[in-house]
This record gives sequence, structure tokens and C-alpha cells, in this order.
Amino acid sequence: MDKDIGKIKKNDNTEIVVRIDDFGGKRGVTIREFTTSDRYTGFTKSGTRIPVESFLEFRELVNKISLEDLKASDVSEEKPSKGANNSGDEEEIEDY
Repeated sequence: MDKDIGKIKKNDNTEIVVRIDDFGGKRGVTIREFTTSDRYTGFTKSGTRIPVESFLEFRELVNKISLEDLKASDVSEEKPSKGANNSGDEEEIEDY
């Protein structure tokens, strides 16, 4: 028994679908892209499946994301402040 939880519009042709499903006899949460175009309409290969035994861990990870985290200009790499290095004697010079 599949149960659609919801959809998020990604672009004009694609939605991200979250659903509870049974795959290979195992329940889980599937997050996949659904596309509508002249050539193909249906689920794409893009997406992932969270097995039921890992769902609570997944939910905890998602809940750790704050709106402030999402507003940060560069989440992947934070530069140290000027002069902040291990030795304390040398000043860091920015690359141009």
C-alpha cells in the first residue's frame, strides 16, 4: 500500500514526491522526482529511499537544519577571520 505524503514543485516540469511505500516487501519513505514532458511522464531515477528502520535518524538529521542555516551565504566553506591562524605570529594574506 503506497501513501503519498506530499509534493514540492521543483520546476515547470518536475515535482519532488514524498511517499510511504512497500518496495521488495520492506516499508520505507521514498523521495523521488516526478517529471511531465512530451517524451516521458513518470518517476525518474533521481531520488532516494529511507528504510523504515532508518527513518527516525533521517528525521533527526532534517530537524537539525535551521532556517538560519539555510540563509547562510556559504554553508560549505567558512573562511577564518583575518589573522586567525595557529601560530599567531603571521598575518594571513588573501588570494586575489
